[in-house]
Amino acid sequence: MTPPLDLSLQFGTFAAQAAHRALLTKARVARWVSFALARPGEIAVRIVGEEEGRALNRQYRGKDYATNVLAFDYTREPVVAADLVLCAPVVEREAREQGKALESHYAHLLVHGTLHAQGFEHETNERDALEMEAAEVLLLGALGFPNPY
Repeated sequence: MTPPLDLSLQFGTFAAQAAHRALLTKARVARWVSFALARPGEIAVRIVGEEEGRALNRQYRGKDYATNVLAFDYTREPVVAADLVLCAPVVEREAREQGKALESHYAHLLVHGTLHAQGFEHETNERDALEMEAAEVLLLGALGFPNPY
């Protein structure tokens, strides 16, 4: 049984917003996020355009480009409280370049961001990266998606 999730789903302004909004229903996003949660969660997911994604990445990570997903974790216990920001144009471009369905790539990045919100890390060392990737592969497989790597 998955832990309870209080989900807020928001969309910024960007080209093709309607298509992304149609794909990313609250029920679908909640399923993917809650599947990756180990404890109850209060998570806001915001889908943004390139300008907002770039500004957030620059402000919070010091990197002047839009990235696919940013995870802002506030608490991990007893409730996972976090904001996940996904940059729609970047996600769409990566899915196309990697030959993946857009839905599959979004599912992967939402699971990835949810794991980050719980303390998983992949940038500090190879062992952590392998552990996080293995968790993603297992979770996505259970959700019916192919291995994203």
